[in-house]
Amino acid sequence: MFGQIIVFIFGSIIGSFLNVCIHRMPKSESVVWPRSHCPRCGKRIPGYDNIPFISFMLLKGRCRFCKEKISLRYPLVELITALLFLAFFTRYGLSYNFFFYLVLASALIIATFVDIRHRIIPDEVSIGGAIIGFILSSVRGFNLAPLSFSFRPMFSSLAGIIIGAGVIYLTGKLFDLIYFKLLKNPPINGESESMGGGDVKLLAMIGAFLGWPRALLAFFIAPFFGALVGIIILITKKDHTIPYGPFLALGALISIFWSDKILRFLIP
Repeated sequence: MFGQIIVFIFGSIIGSFLNVCIHRMPKSESVVWPRSHCPRCGKRIPGYDNIPFISFMLLKGRCRFCKEKISLRYPLVELITALLFLAFFTRYGLSYNFFFYLVLASALIIATFVDIRHRIIPDEVSIGGAIIGFILSSVRGFNLAPLSFSFRPMFSSLAGIIIGAGVIYLTGKLFDLIYFKLLKNPPINGESESMGGGDVKLLAMIGAFLGWPRALLAFFIAPFFGALVGIIILITKKDHTIPYGPFLALGALISIFWSDKILRFLIP
């Protein structure tokens, strides 16, 4: 129980840093300097106002200086990060897999919230994450006792990058060909491409961490959630575009925790 509390607190602290990344990366700003400050009045946020969850509640969701509302995104990201860290710790304990998936989960959280707000996925997250995922996956091939190395994790990661990026790229192109060219539908909000390059690179990153089978599973899971949200948006809003990154991220997380059960159900 004590270990779980520590992991939850650690996750919330990392979530606080992820909020900085989510806010600054789309602006091409440094995520380490300057120190945290109010985006409205520019006042530096003191340490006692930057405690996850607690500071938000004590301040009643407002900046201490200018009294402007603090976005609910901040405690939400902290909570999601803390819960994911706790879930991975419960599943894997204090192991290599635990830290391995923390890196992926952190990247997915950044990609999700940036995509929701700005309709982009930073290359630092997708391409950088793919490189890190490949390196971390390759390390799995080392076995200290006896001293040996297996190329299987490396090949699985590389295949995940290629197949993950390839399948979503080709699917998008096929949809565009049928929807825009053959059926002669007008561009949606001026865009004639249904799948952005950020989504392609994001699934490549997911493939780097999870390998090609679970990356494909994430690819097939994502549309179920995307379709549901898409229907709601079509009914309630004029903007018919939806960020697809969050659904790929959700598909990846489902694949991590339940891929074995899903695959056994699909392939008895």
